[in-house]
Amino acid sequence: MKPKMCIAVATGLLVAVSGTTNAAGSADDGKIKAAQCATCHGADGKGGGPNPPIVALDAAKFVAAMNDYKSGKRKHPIMEMLSKKLTDQDLADLAAYYAILK
Repeated sequence: MKPKMCIAVATGLLVAVSGTTNAAGSADDGKIKAAQCATCHGADGKGGGPNPPIVALDAAKFVAAMNDYKSGKRKHPIMEMLSKKLTDQDLADLAAYYAILK
């Protein structure tokens, strides 16, 4: 992904990631927040090329992977940058959304 595209994705993600707290996560809110994920992982979350599928991913595994990107334990420059902008609620919402996709 080109640097200008990364900035556009990050900006859009920041705009999309607001809301109230719900520990279980809201698939409806996650669907809205996932718009930026679709840039690389596809609208259906099935990935492609170097981008792994995130569709039907167990919510706990999704959150754990994203937290690994946030901490730097898992390496990918774009994912590290984007994940650091996500709150725990954002991750819960995204995880809830991707967990229900088939």
